Amino acid sequence: MPQNGMYAPPAMREGLRVELRTQNRWLARYAAFVAFATFLLVVAGALVTSNDAGLSVPDWPTSFGSFRMPRMVGGVKYEHGHRMIAGAVGLLTILLALWLWRRDERRWVRRLGGMAVLTIVAQAVLGGITVLYFLPAPVSVAHACLAQIFFCITVSLALFTRYDWRWDQPKAEDASTPSLRQLAVATTAAIFLQLMLGAAFRHNGFGIVPHLIVAALVTLGVFWVLVRVLTAYPRERSLVRPALLLAGLLVLQLLLGAGSYGMKLAARDAPQPLPPVVAVTTAHVAVGALVLAASLLVTLEVFRKSGVRSQESEWKTRSRSQESFSTLTPDS
Repeated sequence: MPQNGMYAPPAMREGLRVELRTQNRWLARYAAFVAFATFLLVVAGALVTSNDAGLSVPDWPTSFGSFRMPRMVGGVKYEHGHRMIAGAVGLLTILLALWLWRRDERRWVRRLGGMAVLTIVAQAVLGGITVLYFLPAPVSVAHACLAQIFFCITVSLALFTRYDWRWDQPKAEDASTPSLRQLAVATTAAIFLQLMLGAAFRHNGFGIVPHLIVAALVTLGVFWVLVRVLTAYPRERSLVRPALLLAGLLVLQLLLGAGSYGMKLAARDAPQPLPPVVAVTTAHVAVGALVLAASLLVTLEVFRKSGVRSQESEWKTRSRSQESFSTLTPDS
């Protein structure tokens, strides 16, 4: 292979490929670590809300007028701890974006890394507005939803930086209606809508009925996707495993949701949040984020392995439809 006017021996080319794969693996590990840290940030935010600690530190970006560590007592340990984790995740995200910019040749992946930085900055600003304006419900809900979006971006980067990830691999034709792609996208969108409704319920006292209706739709979508995956791709472990994980997480989430709502009703007259209620509601938020991430992984794998209907099969389908219509139409 000519390189700068010289021929690189096969051994050298293989060495370069091994070095590149090693670099990509370290990058993928770091991206996975950032995604894990983001999940911890989501859990920390859920602890703030579950403990009614959103205004325990009444100013921003300082804490009680200073950048020094405040006394970590009461709700301060949740609110200020949340800010500390958010700052760490922000730094980790900037480092990830710089690493992607230097080492990843795919422009769209580098841009996604830049989008992650912009998202975490916007998330920090929303968090500050939430405190400065005394927890306005629309901003609090937007803050919760943007956290889920940022988590999805980091999970996607962890997947895209894997050394074996490729979009341009052969794809199996999918002639079903709806296609598995459409079904996976619709299910992921429904899960995100469900998280929005859950955030509105937690922050704004929004009704529980829409949350229950969408939960039923999400359950239908998740198990429909699972059946389709097990039927069409039973040997594709990279697709079967996240689909099974998604179904398992959903079952756990439904149990946590029922437990959380029941415990809140039982403890509605308590003067302060009870530890068991805090634990279950926080777990409900955390598992909800994992359900969304698992559905996103399934969707991305479906797009990688499943193609659209070919023109030939589309033509055959249209021909059969026209023939059926002709047999049903009486001769003039």
